[in-house]
Amino acid sequence: MTPTSATGRSRRAGFTLVELLMTVAIMGVAAGAVVLSMPDPRPSVGEDAERFAARLQRAREEAILSNRSVAVEASAVGYAFAAFDGERWSPLQEGPFRREPWSDGVMAAPVEPPLRVTFDPTGVAEPARLVLSRDSRSIAVAVDGAGEVSIDD
Repeated sequence: MTPTSATGRSRRAGFTLVELLMTVAIMGVAAGAVVLSMPDPRPSVGEDAERFAARLQRAREEAILSNRSVAVEASAVGYAFAAFDGERWSPLQEGPFRREPWSDGVMAAPVEPPLRVTFDPTGVAEPARLVLSRDSRSIAVAVDGAGEVSIDD
C-alpha cells in the first residue's frame, strides 16, 4: 500500500518536473551573477598607459643623467628603447628599458609609421601623443615640447 497525502492522492518518491526546473533556473541565475561579478583578468588599459608613461619619464631622466639622446619607439605590438652614442643608435634592453609588449587587446594609435619620441640630453622632446584603447576605453599618453609626460583620459 502506498502512502496518501491529505488530498487523497498517492505520494511517490522523487521530484516533480516543476521542482527540477526551478532548481535549474535558480542555479543558472546564481552562476550568471558570479560570472558577471568576476573582474577582467587582463590588466586595464589604464595600467598599460601608466606603465608606458612611467617608462617615458624614465627615458627622459636617462637622457639627462647620461648626457645622450634616448628614444622610445611605440608600435602596434609594444615599445622599445634606444640610446644614441654620438655615432649610432643602440637598443637599450636592461631594467626598465627592456622591450615591452602591450597587454592583450590593447590597441595603440597612431603607430603607422611607429611613433618615435626622442629625448635630447636636456630632456626636451618633440611633442607626441599616443592613444591606447581596449573595448570602449581610451587613454592618451602625451609628451609636450619640454619633455613632460602626461596621461589624459
